[in-house]
Amino acid sequence: MALISIASRGTTLEYGMPGQPLVILLHDWYGRLSSMDDYGIPLAQRGFHVLVPDLFNGWAATNASDAAGLLDRLNPSTALNIIGELIHSGRTHGAPRVGLVGFSVGGWLALLLAQSGSLDAVVAYDAVLNDIEPGVLPCPVQLHFAGMNGPDPEPFVARLLADGTALERFDDFTAAHSFASTSISTLTTQSDALAFARTTQFLERYLLD
Repeated sequence: MALISIASRGTTLEYGMPGQPLVILLHDWYGRLSSMDDYGIPLAQRGFHVLVPDLFNGWAATNASDAAGLLDRLNPSTALNIIGELIHSGRTHGAPRVGLVGFSVGGWLALLLAQSGSLDAVVAYDAVLNDIEPGVLPCPVQLHFAGMNGPDPEPFVARLLADGTALERFDDFTAAHSFASTSISTLTTQSDALAFARTTQFLERYLLD
């Protein structure tokens, strides 16, 4: 398995000012590649305090085979604790609202954590919760699904609707799995911009005053 060492390994990247509405970005199974900077900086410019943790302890992959091996190293409990501590710290430093944006495995972690009631909004790309992960998501949820190779969204979407969760769903049939990783994927520039615009509008609606 050929992994690459990322910049600022093991640390949390930060954009914007503490005390602003907090958005935590959770990378996908490839690790924290440079596309996370491209996503986080524009969010900070829109008035958010953005944090981007490294959930793979300094390592990333550039192909699906290596990413699958890297994913095997993930300890979900440890990752959820890291994210939970960032949420607690953000609120301690004055963040009035907190949202998570997660991609692939990061989206799965975001949805899991949203069940705790500690979030004000969550956005998940190519991620669902399955039947052995029951629980209500009390905050508004925005879901993005790729047109190929992604999870089957229908059971999870039906569950959210039955629970009365405030839900937005978007399907992009020009995208490949993990399309949010612009460092890797074949997502078109137009689709990437549209997904980002939808996410930004959603976060502004539920996190900004």
